[in-house]
Amino acid sequence: MILNTNPRNSSMSFFWLFPFLLHLSFAYSLSSPSALAQNFIYINYSCPGTIILSYSRNSTYFTNLKTLLSSLSSRNASYSSGFQTATAGQAPDRVTGLFLCRGDVSQEVCRNCVAFSVNETLDFFPNSKEVVLYYDEYMLRYSHRNILSTVTYNGSAILLNGVNISSTNQNQVDQFRDLVSSTLNQAAVEAANNSKKFYTRKVIIPQTLYLLVQCTPDLTRQDCLRCLQKSINGMPLYLIGGRFLYPSCNSRYEIYAFYNETATRTSPPPSLPPGSTPQQQLKLAPPPQISIRAVFCFRAKKTNTTFEREPLTEESDDITTAGSLQFDFKAIEAATNKFCETNKLGQGGFGEVYKGIFPSGAQVAVKRLSKTSGQGEREFANEVVVVAKLQHRNLVRLLGFCLERDERILVYEFVPNKSLDYFIFDSTMQSLLDWTRRYKIIGGIARGILYLHQDSRLTIIHRDLKAGNILLDADMNAKIADFGMARIFGMDQTEANTRRIVGTYGYMSPEYAMYGQFSMKSDVYSFGVLVLEIISGKKNSNVYQFDSASAGNLVTYTWRLWSNGSPLELVDPSFHDNYRINEVTRCIHIALLCVQEEAEDRPTMSAIVQMLTTSSMALAVPQRPGFFFRSSKHEQVGLVDRLSINTSALYSVDDASITNVTPR
Repeated sequence: MILNTNPRNSSMSFFWLFPFLLHLSFAYSLSSPSALAQNFIYINYSCPGTIILSYSRNSTYFTNLKTLLSSLSSRNASYSSGFQTATAGQAPDRVTGLFLCRGDVSQEVCRNCVAFSVNETLDFFPNSKEVVLYYDEYMLRYSHRNILSTVTYNGSAILLNGVNISSTNQNQVDQFRDLVSSTLNQAAVEAANNSKKFYTRKVIIPQTLYLLVQCTPDLTRQDCLRCLQKSINGMPLYLIGGRFLYPSCNSRYEIYAFYNETATRTSPPPSLPPGSTPQQQLKLAPPPQISIRAVFCFRAKKTNTTFEREPLTEESDDITTAGSLQFDFKAIEAATNKFCETNKLGQGGFGEVYKGIFPSGAQVAVKRLSKTSGQGEREFANEVVVVAKLQHRNLVRLLGFCLERDERILVYEFVPNKSLDYFIFDSTMQSLLDWTRRYKIIGGIARGILYLHQDSRLTIIHRDLKAGNILLDADMNAKIADFGMARIFGMDQTEANTRRIVGTYGYMSPEYAMYGQFSMKSDVYSFGVLVLEIISGKKNSNVYQFDSASAGNLVTYTWRLWSNGSPLELVDPSFHDNYRINEVTRCIHIALLCVQEEAEDRPTMSAIVQMLTTSSMALAVPQRPGFFFRSSKHEQVGLVDRLSINTSALYSVDDASITNVTPR
């Protein structure tokens, strides 16, 4: 569908280039419910109970569920209002459910929709206690919890038309986004204030833009408005269409009439205010091959239906169950091109990492875990939920997991600029990270570890902090990867001693490497090593010659320079003279405090962050680093002489290592 533009017209106009197949997927007649019943369009689903909460076919819960579904689809249901709730049974086997038809569909269409989904839901989810089914025209939902008159954000879905608005003038794109946002928010206010909790609106730009918002009518005005605003804020409004669905509300905008205008009270279409119409042409970028965020599956009897869950763009604090984070294996397999070697980003002790691209163009990092965990499925899923709740700007975000076919897969946000080791240890890439950027990276790592240690909902000790586990985003901000892997893999995160050493040679603190004793101070030691690597562009695991008679690693080399009063000899030559001497010297000082032999002599991460941000704060005098241990004869012995250790070099993107250490 192409709308041509008259170049002589000074007002803004659009080339609406829309994929033909997408248009067909919505081309149904609202006046033909029988045809509609044969082609209901599945949008998405949420099944939080598939892993943790289930029932058997001979249970009381199943009997109550059948009663509930029968009530929702009965002739006495409120199809005229498009909304019905029901409850069956008593606690703990009580089932609560509802359906919500889109406000513009007819009573007959609503009845057929509900009957269709009720007949199909038990086939799709034969054992799940909690289900949300999203269709194009309605939603069906039931749960073992009381879901009535309660806002729910868990189980959301986002669908975006992948065609970008593009222009030579960014102001035009900003005007489009602002217009969509303001109009949707105005519609949200109108919906929250009417009893049906439904509202549509058109706006002329000069092309017509169609918008729709809806809540479940059992919500209060405040809850409905809050839910819709959260839904609107969850959409990137630089595309020509999209929708965001919560179980309690949804919002949508398109450039075509996707609802029945004659069945709604649509306000008169306003135009752009005088003087705000851009003078240059706003056009659409070339469309991608697939322009829908989630797969639309036309359901027919006895055919397989593929559901695809893709990561949400917003950060959510509403993660409560493993089901809300679960990905379909087929979707992940397709996104990674069946885990193709060309998509491989790295490999470590926990498994291999692949780049994945969903049909919408959303990119993720897929970690295919090795099958060495002793956990059961429930424990694994529960720990993923715990780690996924850890969200900080300096942590790589865990989006979800897959637990199918003996596969254990973690899905992370994709961080585009690879890992820190890719830059600082490569002579051709070092110059891309000047001191200003590296200083910012040091601060970001410190804040991320502080969050894990102190500011998150639970204490997480990383245990494998290294340059390969520091990823860099598009703005070269540091993002810590592989945190919480000890929890996910079923290793004891709380005990101070462990027989399974997880870490990388050169980064492990003496007490952890020698005796398996770990604490937050173990991460502090690793941070100190990492800071020295960032400053020098050298690996700690390499051997550095002091003179003809002695050599050591980067930590001991730094200590020798510090003791000799020449710490700036450590500085990466790629800086030339473009660095602040006081900043570099202070960072070396802090790093040496972090690698002290005794854990109690090392500062906490909160103190380190304060040291980095407050230049006037006095620093303690560092002692000899912890790389050295005194034997019974008080001779200096290197750590490598005391351990039987795997020192194979690791160089990868977002990898993780498990190094087996055997104390003597």
